[in-house]
Amino acid sequence: TAVPILQELIEKGEEEDACIELLSNILEVLYKAQKVNPVFSAASFPLSSNHLGSDLTKPVKKHIQLILERLLHTVNRRVIVLDRENTLRSHYVACMAAILSQMDKDHYSSYIKGFPSRPELMDFLMEIFILFKDLIGKTVYPSDWMVMNMVQNREFLHAINQFATTLTQMFLSNSSFELQLWNNYFHLAVAFLTQDSLQLENFSQAKRNGILAKYGDMRATIGASIRDMWYNLGHHKIEFIPGMVGPILEMTLVPELELRKSTIPIFFDMMLCEYQLTKSFSRFEDEILRKLDSEVEGGRGDEQYKQLFESILLSCCRRHPELAKPGENFVALVTGLLERLLDYRAVMNDENKTYSMSCTVNLLNFYKEIDRQAMYIRYLYKLKDLHVSYENYTEGAYTLLLHARLLKWSDEANTAPMQGLHSPSLHTQRQLKEALYNQIIDYFDQGKMWEEAIHICKELAEQYESEVFDYEMLSDILQREAKFYEKILKVLRPSPDYFAVGYYGQGFPTFLRNKIFIYRGKEYERREDFEMRLLSPFPNAEKLKSTSPPGEDITSSPGQYIQCFTVQPVEEAKVRFKDRSIPEQITNFYKANHVQKFSYSRPFKKGPKDPDNEFATMWIERTTFVTAYPLPGILRWFAVTSTTTTIISPLENAIETMMKTNEKIMSEINRHQNDPSLPVNPLSMLLNGIVDPAVMGGFAKYETAFFQESYLQEHPEDEGNIEKLKDLIAWQTPLLAEGIRIHGRKVTEDLRPFHERMEQCFVQLRAKVESQYGVREMVCFEDRRSGRPRSMAWGSDWERLSHAGDRQVLTEAPPTPKPAPRTTESEDRRNERKENRSSTFFGYRRQDLRQSISELPEPKDEKRRFSYNMSESSLGSSDGKRPPPSRDTAGAQPSTAGPSLSPTGFGGRVKSASKVPPLPRKISPTVYETFLEHSDAATGGKVPPGPGPPPPPPYPPAPGNRHLCSQASTLPTADG
Repeated sequence: TAVPILQELIEKGEEEDACIELLSNILEVLYKAQKVNPVFSAASFPLSSNHLGSDLTKPVKKHIQLILERLLHTVNRRVIVLDRENTLRSHYVACMAAILSQMDKDHYSSYIKGFPSRPELMDFLMEIFILFKDLIGKTVYPSDWMVMNMVQNREFLHAINQFATTLTQMFLSNSSFELQLWNNYFHLAVAFLTQDSLQLENFSQAKRNGILAKYGDMRATIGASIRDMWYNLGHHKIEFIPGMVGPILEMTLVPELELRKSTIPIFFDMMLCEYQLTKSFSRFEDEILRKLDSEVEGGRGDEQYKQLFESILLSCCRRHPELAKPGENFVALVTGLLERLLDYRAVMNDENKTYSMSCTVNLLNFYKEIDRQAMYIRYLYKLKDLHVSYENYTEGAYTLLLHARLLKWSDEANTAPMQGLHSPSLHTQRQLKEALYNQIIDYFDQGKMWEEAIHICKELAEQYESEVFDYEMLSDILQREAKFYEKILKVLRPSPDYFAVGYYGQGFPTFLRNKIFIYRGKEYERREDFEMRLLSPFPNAEKLKSTSPPGEDITSSPGQYIQCFTVQPVEEAKVRFKDRSIPEQITNFYKANHVQKFSYSRPFKKGPKDPDNEFATMWIERTTFVTAYPLPGILRWFAVTSTTTTIISPLENAIETMMKTNEKIMSEINRHQNDPSLPVNPLSMLLNGIVDPAVMGGFAKYETAFFQESYLQEHPEDEGNIEKLKDLIAWQTPLLAEGIRIHGRKVTEDLRPFHERMEQCFVQLRAKVESQYGVREMVCFEDRRSGRPRSMAWGSDWERLSHAGDRQVLTEAPPTPKPAPRTTESEDRRNERKENRSSTFFGYRRQDLRQSISELPEPKDEKRRFSYNMSESSLGSSDGKRPPPSRDTAGAQPSTAGPSLSPTGFGGRVKSASKVPPLPRKISPTVYETFLEHSDAATGGKVPPGPGPPPPPPYPPAPGNRHLCSQASTLPTADG
């Protein structure tokens, strides 16, 4: 009589505390009664037992049957109804577990038969499966109540297996198959297997041993049941593909070896089932790739799983010829993804996100290759967020640009899932692409990549002007574009340094192991700071001191070795800049951006050593690295895909050094003409290091090493390069002349003696160079647009560095007299203004060469620029007469042709030299030291940054020769 009363009160929710206490006491009495005869305990019965009990236990079984029929469903419903926070809920769950614990096979069988109809039985099973899954996912007991949780799991497992038998017997045939009921069973079983309280590898060894001794590993039991139930489905399996791929994958990722071995073959069965019906398994493949990503990122999976997956599935596929090839491709695809996902997971929580970015790029490239656009976009935004968090705005912009390039300028709806802040209101591809472009422009602006921002602005402007006719937006975007042009010319942009980094040894993850990367440094980042940032994720790594490639003893060792050194970007030739006068602020950008080749030069000695002249045996081993993609890009670094090594001879090295020195002089001249307010000290140091032989010792060593007749006899193939070196030395003279002229205009009175000393040294230097290598005269001209200063263009021809080139003497053809046409008065005025702006020779050819440079007449417009392109008319003298032809003292023959490029790329005139002027007077050491003090005071001991290349450090004067100017044999060197 107590059981019906309990049922009524529990259903009404009245006197629940008393009801729970009474039910608990009844179940405890029944448990103790069964304890007297343990042979009849449900827990001790095998599932297949048909034992009917004895007379002593029949009353106990009857009471249990009564409680089961009247109270199990009632208690279940009460657990479902009560809130999770209600304290009574855990007591009801304990009562439910106690009822289940005392049920044997006969109880289950009679209970199932007690349902009057099949739909009512199905409703009960649905309800119990959902309830069990809910209690497993959100247990009512604390996680450290191990005994209560394990007892609950044991009884749930027993009940699940009993109900699985009912499923097979009553809901599997064609007429009675219930897809949703089977689906609920599989999800419940997988949830049971993957619950935290059963993952024994997360417990201590003692706790693990205790659980195994008392309860066993319940994962193996339920795993075997899931496998058997799957194979029982027969032709119904296709209805669970791809829906069950995710749960089965989650089960196989549990780190239990035997469980993995028994369940991974289910994947092949899914492949085979779909292939037999559709001749492909694309649905299965898509789903497993999608689920694998989230599962591994969530912490599941390891190297053992990857190997087991590969070996088991390959073995299964090879037993079916029709699946051998597609199966191998699928396995390679999944293992490749697994490898990248494991690399990504290993570093995604590191404090240093550098390697997380690399792994993210590996994944998005993988998804792009296999055409999984949704996953590709997902990782694009992960990468973008990482970049923005580290203020890598340039890289963030390039990353977003990859998404924008997938979109069209159309009103089509977005098909791929949207990410980030762009999701809610952007319904068409045009709207999303426009929003992305505006974000990209902002990022490029923050990263000082205004040239790239301008490209995006132009594309937006085209849309606003020609497609959507939104002139208000067109006005806004054109104003932004104009500001970017202004920033290019006016805002300082330091060029980044680039570093080659090699990761050697088996201790590194696979995406780094024995690979070389080129890194793009941050603004003003020193190599020491970069190395510290690089080594922080690998505290046990050893830094290699040599820059040579390591041997196999390093690459095969189990340790970690990092090699780091600075490399120089190799600028790609820009056709549109060739033979044109371009401001340095524009050209400097392309010297350090959009670069895919980088070089490292290692000097070494070769041949007999000459202690008096190191240039003769100074060879260069130049290694060129080619990266997978140009820098900057979606990363601040890219892997090196190829390397080549070339040997640069001492003569070629001397040519390169001279070219770089001339470029350095030209850069300083351009900087000072663009900005007259720049301090003069860097220019002072650069010029003095070249023209004063007491500082650097002169380029006589080049003459000794390469200009001797004996060298030409031994190396006849170098004749062209020798002429090129002579030509470079000669072209340095007009550059120095302009630099000294600017210096004389800006130097203070305190340093006037220093400047005069430098002038006098230069006069001597110019006389020697012009007497031996001929005169070079460059042309300068003003911009016709309001006198805007233009940069001097250096006509270097890098590709012809090691090829012979004939030096040509440029002569002038006599002008052909033509009748002057009549001009109007307005044309006369225009011609007069044009003549005032017309070209004049760089060296002021009508002045005496021996005249002091500081005394040369100032041009009308101070903002002059140079070009090596000379028109035939500009080579004529100002009075219209043809000058006498000149002869190069080095032996080059005159050319009857018009002006042409010299072997070094300059256009100009070569003529004979004037007489050698007297030696310069001495300068007081005190005055020189005063200059150095002023220099340090003005710059704070540092060279102020500028838009051009940094000037060389101030060289100390040679001891004992501080104020002397040596003879012609020790004149200044060309390399500064």
